[in-house]
Amino acid sequence: MTRPRIPDGAGARGAAICTGFCVIPAIDLKAGKVVRLRQGDMSQATIFGNDPAATARALEAAGARMIHVVDLDGAVAGRPCHLEAIAAIRTATTVAIDVSGGLRTLQAIESTLAAGAQRVALGSVAFLDPPLLEAACHRFPGRIFGSLDVRDGRLAIKGWRETSTLDAAQAAARFRQAGVAAIIHTDIARDGTNAGAELEPHLRLARASGLPVIASGGVASLEDLRRLREGWSEGVIGAIVGRALYEGRFTLAQALGAVA
Repeated sequence: MTRPRIPDGAGARGAAICTGFCVIPAIDLKAGKVVRLRQGDMSQATIFGNDPAATARALEAAGARMIHVVDLDGAVAGRPCHLEAIAAIRTATTVAIDVSGGLRTLQAIESTLAAGAQRVALGSVAFLDPPLLEAACHRFPGRIFGSLDVRDGRLAIKGWRETSTLDAAQAAARFRQAGVAAIIHTDIARDGTNAGAELEPHLRLARASGLPVIASGGVASLEDLRRLREGWSEGVIGAIVGRALYEGRFTLAQALGAVA
């Protein structure tokens, strides 16, 4: 079986990433600060830094080739709220940047890409406005990820404040039809909890959708990353890590070494 990889996106910086299993550190932004939430609860935010660009520089120095940036305020407001921070990260680093949160219009997507994102991840809009998802994939081929955030088997939208009637398989089918490059699959119950990551839900999604899947939520140890790495040949191409890095459970260099 040919091993999957994420399309580079014409003219985008940070090309040729994810030719192996990717460990992707996350920078979650709230009120201009680097934070981590617990199970997506905005009232349970732990601050880990006041300078997103400095955090990104440190991650790049440790070996990051891609950073997942989440605009938490944007996810709630329904519009980008941290374009300046994204631009600052772009200026400070050469890593690929993937941004999610608040991207519900074509203008918002364009503004985020113009600020320096290589790719954007669309979640709520995929189900609230399917034609927009298709338009974005057509206009920016290889640069659109699908963001599939699941709580109790159902899709969570609008900053995880609402639950859709769609299940993961139905949502993935919409992403595939639209032409996204990959799916970021988050287990909300585990996100930000250091509860450990399970491979099987991500494998099921990769098999059902036929799309590359990036696992998110609950990674707490190097063993979690090794376990997720076992899904590489079937389409689980990477994992997003957040709280475990910031709390020092392992370093990014150790994480990269564990999946090499």
